[in-house]
Formats: sequence, structure tokens, C-alpha cells
Amino acid sequence: MDIAALSMSLSQINLSQAVGISVLRIAKDQSSEQSQQMIQMMERSVQPNLGGNLDIRG
Repeated sequence: MDIAALSMSLSQINLSQAVGISVLRIAKDQSSEQSQQMIQMMERSVQPNLGGNLDIRG
């Protein structure tokens, strides 16, 4: 393999690794954002007057 072909091959590998890292970073950011939204939604849904008693009839 000549040097030009080796250089192009390494460049393509570096590009694909950079793209993969960018995609993972975006996925991580979206997951973090969704987690924060879920926490906020759960905090807003708390109703202290509900769920204190459980009536069971048999």
C-alpha cells in the first residue's frame, strides 16, 4: 500500500470515529435533557392529599 492510500484510509477512520463520538455526545445530551424534564414533571405531579389511604374490601 502506498503512502497516499494509507493516508486516505487513516483520514477516513479518523472521520468515522469523530462522527461516532459526535453522535454519542448528542445522544448523551438528549438523554440528560429528557431526564431533567422527567424530574421536573414528577415534581409538579405531586399531590400531597392523594394516596394517603388505601381502602380494600374483600
